[in-house]
Amino acid sequence: MGKFIYEATIKVDFEDRTLAHLQLVIGTKLRRGEAFHFTWKDDTSIGDGRTTVWVHPRCSLVYKYYGSRRPQLNMAWVDALAYTANSPAGLYVVPEPAVIAEPEEVEV
Repeated sequence: MGKFIYEATIKVDFEDRTLAHLQLVIGTKLRRGEAFHFTWKDDTSIGDGRTTVWVHPRCSLVYKYYGSRRPQLNMAWVDALAYTANSPAGLYVVPEPAVIAEPEEVEV
């Protein structure tokens, strides 16, 4: 279980795999100088609500991973997360789409 830390005060847990995908999408937006909202559902232990932060190029972000291995990225999931990040609602976690296998070439 990884941790996303915003401005050293807001800390939220995400699975390492989810966090790796979020890091790529957030990093891409910030590299472009784009600010956006990022919303997530809070854990039931803190009220089961939701939190939204304004992510901008000058904010302090930390991605703390539990595991030492980098998860393999699913580009379809990256695209789906980027789509939400570019919407008026801002970035939020959507379910990971299935990885579509490339069809194998068949010799004739």
